[in-house]
Amino acid sequence: MLRSGMNGMNQTAVRRVNTSVILRALAVSAEPMTLTALAERAGLSRRTIELILDSLVEAGWVTELERVPTSGCAGRPARRYELRAEHALLAAAQITTSGASAVVADVRGRILGRAHRPLRAYQDPQATLDDVAALVLEALDDAGGSVDRLRAGAVAGLGAIDDDGVVRRLVHTTRWEGVNLPEELTRRIRVPWFADNDTNLGALAERWRGVAGDHDNVVWAMLGNRTGLGILIRGAVHRGLDGAAGEIVEAASIPANSVENHPVAWLTSPDPAQRAVALGRFEAAREGDATALGEVDELVEHITSILTTLSWTVAPSLIVLGGGLEEAADMLLPRVGAALREARNPAVELRATLLGRDAPLVGAVKLALDRMDTELFGPLVHSA
Repeated sequence: MLRSGMNGMNQTAVRRVNTSVILRALAVSAEPMTLTALAERAGLSRRTIELILDSLVEAGWVTELERVPTSGCAGRPARRYELRAEHALLAAAQITTSGASAVVADVRGRILGRAHRPLRAYQDPQATLDDVAALVLEALDDAGGSVDRLRAGAVAGLGAIDDDGVVRRLVHTTRWEGVNLPEELTRRIRVPWFADNDTNLGALAERWRGVAGDHDNVVWAMLGNRTGLGILIRGAVHRGLDGAAGEIVEAASIPANSVENHPVAWLTSPDPAQRAVALGRFEAAREGDATALGEVDELVEHITSILTTLSWTVAPSLIVLGGGLEEAADMLLPRVGAALREARNPAVELRATLLGRDAPLVGAVKLALDRMDTELFGPLVHSA
């Protein structure tokens, strides 16, 4: 809560911040809220909240629900308010080496629209970002939304991406180095944009909507044809210097890409044909094929070697296998878990993502929500 005169803020700024406080309270509430509950949550007077809510109802951001009498209580029923989550939309996009995807969600994170297409030229950042912008508009259309309802966006990119969303390093190519992803996408779709590495966003998504909600120190691991780690420390993404944390594919002393061309490792490939081959090899292993079982054992050994290093360095309480590894969780989890225990590693819990390949997109939605300020999360409420 802010009052005019505090911190040198004028009345307009105070109204904007107080509006944001109320919108956020409504956004995170699973149920409609009464004036009393909002006053307790926001620390504002009932009169101030009433004025702001009246303006938000008029602007279409909030709905006042029909008053329902409470059995056995005297007096008028309480006024209850609910955020129209679909009134403000968020965009999320993901770039891989072969394709791009986009979703549009409401401010509660519910995905309303989708789009996907192969990239014309991954090595051309400008053409790729043109494709991403077009996909966002397709997803917006699929959601039944309009550009004027889009409030912010976030993109899951590849490589080391710094806090400002600039690509600092990307394995196998220098064409993307120095590209400012938020700046480029804001030029194409004029809302604020944010960016982070896809595995970082996978970890963020996992704690928000996946299997890591009960852990603060988490590693989200994609190990195979593509390799990367997303690291959460005390619930926050750890990016390190220039976003390099987790980019172990660049570390020459760690054989992170030693299995990238093995068919079973293609579970994490962006190419659907390669993923189909990998799934076929795992199916053969399930049926007892000795050669396929040997290939699975080799992948398990590779994953275990990297997770062993993580267990003694980052020492998370939970490691989540994602990026495609979840599609063979029935074979990988027990084998990797047993190998970690046999090596007498710390008792890190091991789980497979439940978000599938949506994890970076869900994380991008969360990033946009986390970065939204009062400009993004609400209209200016004028005084009555």
